[in-house]
Amino acid sequence: MTDKSNKLWDGRFTEATDAFVESFTASIGFDHVLAAYDIQGSIAHATMLASVGILNDNERGAIVSGLEAIREDILKGNMTWSVALEDVHMNIESALTEQIGDVGKKLHTGRSRNDQVATDIRLYLRDAIDAICEKITLLQNGILELAEGETETIMPGLTHLQVAQPVSFAHHLMAWFEMIGRDKARMQDCRKRVNSLPLGAAALAGTTFPIDRNMTAELLGFETVAANSLDAVSDRDFAIEFCAAASLLMMHLSRWAEEMILWTSPQFDYIDLPDRFCTGSSIMPQKKNPDVPELVRGKTGRVFGSLNNLLTVMKGQPLAYNKDNQEDKEPLFDTVNTVMDCLTAFADMVPAMEPRRENMREATRKGFATATDLADYLVKKGLPFRDAHEVVGRLVGQAIGQGCDLSELPLDSLTSASELIEEDVYQVLTLEGSLAARNHPGGTAPEQVKAAIKAARDSLSG
Repeated sequence: MTDKSNKLWDGRFTEATDAFVESFTASIGFDHVLAAYDIQGSIAHATMLASVGILNDNERGAIVSGLEAIREDILKGNMTWSVALEDVHMNIESALTEQIGDVGKKLHTGRSRNDQVATDIRLYLRDAIDAICEKITLLQNGILELAEGETETIMPGLTHLQVAQPVSFAHHLMAWFEMIGRDKARMQDCRKRVNSLPLGAAALAGTTFPIDRNMTAELLGFETVAANSLDAVSDRDFAIEFCAAASLLMMHLSRWAEEMILWTSPQFDYIDLPDRFCTGSSIMPQKKNPDVPELVRGKTGRVFGSLNNLLTVMKGQPLAYNKDNQEDKEPLFDTVNTVMDCLTAFADMVPAMEPRRENMREATRKGFATATDLADYLVKKGLPFRDAHEVVGRLVGQAIGQGCDLSELPLDSLTSASELIEEDVYQVLTLEGSLAARNHPGGTAPEQVKAAIKAARDSLSG
């Protein structure tokens, strides 16, 4: 039988933990990320314990001073993390006891690592969501900055990746703005459910000590106190919800990335990305590869994987806390880091895109983008839409045969297709006329897009 180790929980054990098991079950390799939040939570806990008489003022003072000193050591890189102490909580508590003596052992009164880690993760994620929302706002401002100068830049709006109807480049950019706005709203809504205090639930049933959970919540900035101790220690819905919101956000960034990749290709050539966002080829000297958007598109899979990871970790767990929950941190941390990196890249890259306006316009001309406008013109003259659709289809076929655009067909060709067509039809067949005709809220008319940009600016400054 091997000698016992001096672990903080080994009182009922008769032999030391196997070396592999010790390494396998330890989380300090990744949960040290929570150190600042663990100390923040412990200072609040000690303050509360003193307020209800469990600690005296001297004990509270020693604990708080010791924790602040440990925080300073961590910031300076002077903290040595021990696998033998398993996790960030035990490492900090051990360091505290070493620094201030047996008083440090009183800090854990009325709590468990179960409610402690749940609190740490919520504190961490609350800050992460705030930082992500700030990045989203930065990206939104970048979109508006670019869109403001492009309300009359014409590009093809696509369906099935085929030219459909003319839109302005600014209108397309504002579609991005709407998508990312929903992502920010989801993050902000998720934060409400993150911001509930588990501390005080202890291991699973609460504690016999006369704690003041509302005071702890106020000290830590939590809006509510978790209502059920079993749920408080075992709930990871908030982390799953965050990863779901992050997955939607990354899906949107991936769609934008795909468009950027297409637009920078010679086949499209709609935009140019500054060299700082691209790399070259080791063998082909002419290449300028859009590596940043490609990586964002690729990293989306990591975030999707984290969501699936967390769902799978939780799906078979009975109440309350189980060791499985240790597997919540790495996918959560990776999701936060990945989202922050991708938003940082986009916030720098989007306003730096350089539109190639003539190429966009020429691409719009190639796809008979005003065909629907011609059909609408005939409907307004009294022709049923299905009949108008057929007339315009024949004219498109004629234009294809002649290798020209609808606007380049002579008037007699147009009138021979329908006697309702008159010379004013050419106003309808221009790209500018097509944009201007869609002059309603949400439409691509320059007037409407300018109004949308102004409203978006107001929403960000409000």
